[in-house]
Amino acid sequence: MLALTSARAAAAALLTSALLFGAPGRAAADEVIAAVAANFTDATREIAAAFQEATGHTVSPSFASSGKLFAQISHGAPFQVFLSADTEKPERAVADGLAVAGTRFPYASGRLVLWSAASGAFDDGAAYLAAGNFAHVAIANPKTAPYGAAALEVLEKLGVATAVAAKLVTGDNITQAFQFIATGNAEAGFVAASQVIAWDGAKGTLWEIPAELYSPILQEAVLLKPGEASEAARAFLAFLSSDAAREIIARHGYGLPSGPEDVALLTAHE
Repeated sequence: MLALTSARAAAAALLTSALLFGAPGRAAADEVIAAVAANFTDATREIAAAFQEATGHTVSPSFASSGKLFAQISHGAPFQVFLSADTEKPERAVADGLAVAGTRFPYASGRLVLWSAASGAFDDGAAYLAAGNFAHVAIANPKTAPYGAAALEVLEKLGVATAVAAKLVTGDNITQAFQFIATGNAEAGFVAASQVIAWDGAKGTLWEIPAELYSPILQEAVLLKPGEASEAARAFLAFLSSDAAREIIARHGYGLPSGPEDVALLTAHE
């Protein structure tokens, strides 16, 4: 309930600000410098294209693990918006004076899957992990990537964390973890459902990990201080809550944390 309330407040603030600065598409086109969690790469590219078509503004995204992006933001990187893969780092950004208070909102709910590039690798991912008949399983760095931390949580809840520990290969971020699997350097691994959906190679084998095996991966966005006076940055964050962006987010395999009330709110401000 708190997340939805925050989402409505943040969306309203951003939309009000965008309206005060001028309606999207009427002002001179500008560039939005965005720090984006690696799992959201494909969705961001599609949303950025739709945003440019709607407003004329462009988005220049940098993709990395949320932890690495937060470190760069803390050291003065001139990002204007931050799309994290968790809620903790946007909250810390506000608390540390790096982001604008009242602009945090959840934009997606992530789904973790066990994936292998080989077809027929397993029927039951839990049984596959317990059997241990593999040399390597890929995960993103759990210290900097929320999806990596969620993967460790799954292994612990399945009771196989100790047995699998020596076989883990850790990617710098979830994109690298996916590459380990796609290139055959790991027989399987924990990745975002969105990555498998976007993958244009062989379908492979997928296990949709039960939601009760890991904490919800709620992904939050926030307006950073360098973007505080940018109409384009505020408009981009507002666009993330639009019907067009929500359709793209859902199509890439994410849950939508905002409910129908938020859609009504957005419509009322259009």
